[in-house]
Amino acid sequence: MTLQPKQLLGIAHAERARLGRTIQYAPPDSWQAQSACEGWSNRDVMAHLAAQETAAAQVVGGEEAEEFRAFREANGGELWVDGFNEWAVAVRADRPARQIAIDWGRAADLFLRRVSEIPPEDWSRRRVPWVAGEIAIRYLVQSRIVEWWLHGEDIRQGAGLEENLQHWPIHLVNDMGIRMLPYALGLAGLSFPGHSIRVDLEGVGGGSWHWGLAPRETPARDKKPDAFVEGRAPAFALVAGRRVAADLFLDDGNLVIGGDEDLALAVLEHIRAYVE
Repeated sequence: MTLQPKQLLGIAHAERARLGRTIQYAPPDSWQAQSACEGWSNRDVMAHLAAQETAAAQVVGGEEAEEFRAFREANGGELWVDGFNEWAVAVRADRPARQIAIDWGRAADLFLRRVSEIPPEDWSRRRVPWVAGEIAIRYLVQSRIVEWWLHGEDIRQGAGLEENLQHWPIHLVNDMGIRMLPYALGLAGLSFPGHSIRVDLEGVGGGSWHWGLAPRETPARDKKPDAFVEGRAPAFALVAGRRVAADLFLDDGNLVIGGDEDLALAVLEHIRAYVE
């Protein structure tokens, strides 16, 4: 299902507000605690998000992303995702956690305001520069929702807060992971032309997808999928977000595979809901 711009913007505003409440309720001493994102404290997670939102607001506004430029200047003109993420956290090492959170909130609000000013007819054709190349506006918005949910859960876990499951952000994490399967498999040197997978997920964030596993391939309506994955949507989202290995959920029954099981396992091993 493809969401209309108004729907997607509404979900984005709600998820921005929800992450804001997570920040508000996190105990002050939890910002230096280890997050669920390996190698990063909760404070580092917010520094990463502050950099991403600042850049997103700038490129949507037709400006150059200042930190992308600074990183390139410091690294021989190159920009790569992992390197930029680590650099963006490091340059904020001396800023108080509160200031980082304020910077993130202001940048997120500016991003959402600028996106809301784009005519709906431009959502499908307008593209902006991003860390791994140009990206369509609708997918930039979806990617921000994905990161807000995933990193919000990272912070909640690191701060000792209970998880807060919501349908649309989890659904969009799953949707992004499935849409990116040809890219993710390609990163691992895998290619499955003519093959497809069906994913049927239930519960919060659930939905159904039948997706081609090679770039620019859409399976025919009557094509039988070569493999399938079924199970609980929140579990699949944690796998797509690369927070939990699929084996855990396959062992406890929250995810089930069928058809070509080797193909289904390859999908679950390499799926990712964001560029890294």
